[in-house]
Amino acid sequence: MSSLGKRDLFGGAITAETAQDLVDVSDIRQVPDTQEVFVYPRSNASVIVEILQKVEPTKHDAIARFHFDSLAHDNDSRLSTVKEVTVVPNDRGDNTPSAIVLKGEQLVPKFNKRTPDRVKILMAVFRVEDKNIDVVVTFNIPVEAADGGAVAAEDVAKVESDFGALVKSFRIVDYSLFA
Repeated sequence: MSSLGKRDLFGGAITAETAQDLVDVSDIRQVPDTQEVFVYPRSNASVIVEILQKVEPTKHDAIARFHFDSLAHDNDSRLSTVKEVTVVPNDRGDNTPSAIVLKGEQLVPKFNKRTPDRVKILMAVFRVEDKNIDVVVTFNIPVEAADGGAVAAEDVAKVESDFGALVKSFRIVDYSLFA
């Protein structure tokens, strides 16, 4: 796994520190304009940054759980568990909202396999209140995989560290992205 470096997202409207060796999925296949998708080159861990309409809940815990439950539904998760929800304050003095961070797990069936993968989910929601937008960052880390594609324990710690670095460095530079 590589060191961190500043990455421009959405044409530079958002910046964040990420692992330098992440592979941009848009170089491989089409990705919706509202998403930035990356994968780790030597594991099945992935990173998705998505611009979504603000969801109805207003309390931090409920906002994060709504997005987590939506992801579980989209993944056809057999079981989803929230471990914790916290707020990581933006103390840099810019206008980027503080991150609502959720850590959880989902059992996700893959490719018609009988045994679902156990996927650690690290999620950060940045609520841009005046634009009615939730920017959702999701790290998907398969820790048990039927196809043998689980992320090794030492690499899980690195991906978790990368998530923390992204959350702390996440900066909205150009709010016209949400116009």
